[in-house]
Amino acid sequence: MSVLSGKKIILGVSGGIAAYKTASLVRLLLKAGAHVQVIMTPASKDFVTPLTLSTLSKNPVHSAFYDEQDENAVWNNHVELALWADLMLIAPATANTLSKLTSGNCDNLLVATYLSAKCPVYFAPAMDLDMYKHPSTLANFEHLKSYGNTIIPAESGELASGLSGEGRMAEPENIVAFLEADIRGKLPLAGKKILITAGPTYEAIDPVRFIGNHSSGKMGYDLAKVAAGLGADVILVSGPTHLKAEANVTVIPVVSAQEMYDACHLYFDTVAVAIAAAAVADYKPKTVAAQKIKKAENDLVIELEKTKDILASLGQKKSGQFLVGFALETENEIENAKLKIRKKNLDLIVLNSLNDEGAGFGKATNKVTFIDKDFVIEPMPLKSKEAVAVDIVNKIINTVCVK
Repeated sequence: MSVLSGKKIILGVSGGIAAYKTASLVRLLLKAGAHVQVIMTPASKDFVTPLTLSTLSKNPVHSAFYDEQDENAVWNNHVELALWADLMLIAPATANTLSKLTSGNCDNLLVATYLSAKCPVYFAPAMDLDMYKHPSTLANFEHLKSYGNTIIPAESGELASGLSGEGRMAEPENIVAFLEADIRGKLPLAGKKILITAGPTYEAIDPVRFIGNHSSGKMGYDLAKVAAGLGADVILVSGPTHLKAEANVTVIPVVSAQEMYDACHLYFDTVAVAIAAAAVADYKPKTVAAQKIKKAENDLVIELEKTKDILASLGQKKSGQFLVGFALETENEIENAKLKIRKKNLDLIVLNSLNDEGAGFGKATNKVTFIDKDFVIEPMPLKSKEAVAVDIVNKIINTVCVK
């Protein structure tokens, strides 16, 4: 999934021949999952029609502060447009528009929206070679960058004048790739690898029956989504569940506690953070029947043995990883959680109690308490599991400098 998915983007189009490329650019932004609104300068309509960009963006195109032909026209609120956007992209950015952006010469809706924007702003210059290299243009680039804007460098190639050189607007595919790379590189977990376990484990009794629990896996899957959205490279070791992970999450499907143990140990040495959110079975049948066990009149006795403690084993071998465990308790919650931190060498434990209304298996909500390795206790209010996942990931980011 692209980091542009769900992003609200203002595309500003100024009056240069490269404006014809914005039709492809809009399509690519929408394909990446973004929501796009287009603002055109009056001159840009000589190169591409508002109807084209409106049809492609599925939104009305804005060009003027109001429609002079309609006495009942509603004012296009540039402040509202600017606040709506998660990012603003001006492509093509002509020499004329760049000069206005630099000086604040606010004579059209695009410049007014830019001056009101509080989001990141990117601009993709497009002009002839001599214009691109002119000292005033180069000075404008530096001024705009000093204001916090980001330049998407022009490419070299044949120009409208017939000359060949630098000044050609970056191709739409390259603009989208630049945006994705720049946004991803600024995310707090960019380049960090995180291991997350999720769901139950099923311990076979015979080929048909198993010992399991009611875990849906939702907490682990929500954690994976949040971490991946913040730039992490997520490995999700998942027990049986109907849930689907995001496209940018690597899922390792497992069934039993032993399979989860093996998968976690395979990847643990490569990660910076491990979050054990799975509800792993503590016991498994000592002997698995080769054939389905037939019903008998007498009671059935199944001898159980302990499964390997995945979290404790990771705590024993960790070498700088930030290790997070979960504790689901019904009594002496705080003391049992502290004991688990010590025994399993954890950096953080997420405690939830079945005594709290709205918490536990099969619920859309959860109420957790954070306890760190120094036994600092931080109770959290009842929230959706999605919101709890955000809190957990933010706690990790704010607690430790992830390697």
